[in-house]
Amino acid sequence: MEHKEFEALVKDACQQENLPQALAILKASDDQEVAEVAESLTGQFALAEVDDEKRIYHVTMQENEQGEEQEFVEHVMNEGDDVIRFVAWFFDAMFEVKRKDTYQAAGKTYQQPKRS
Repeated sequence: MEHKEFEALVKDACQQENLPQALAILKASDDQEVAEVAESLTGQFALAEVDDEKRIYHVTMQENEQGEEQEFVEHVMNEGDDVIRFVAWFFDAMFEVKRKDTYQAAGKTYQQPKRS
């Protein structure tokens, strides 16, 4: 995918109101690999209330060292956050594109998460 195409896709996805709408844009991508990966994520997100925040998690099943299926949960964003958080997570987790680069393509400023 050329940088211009990546930038256009990121901007289009970031204009959506929520994660499901942004995921739909990614599924409809002309880039077959992006579309297939986005399609494979369908049904893998869960909403949970933690510390008075509605958090959206990516949930997958993976085999541990003992060969047992284990649930793996990763916090993606909170409900109501800017959709860029999901889009940046998507390209980082699935295609190893740095989050900073995705934010830049969207014309947004990336801020490193604070370490606790």
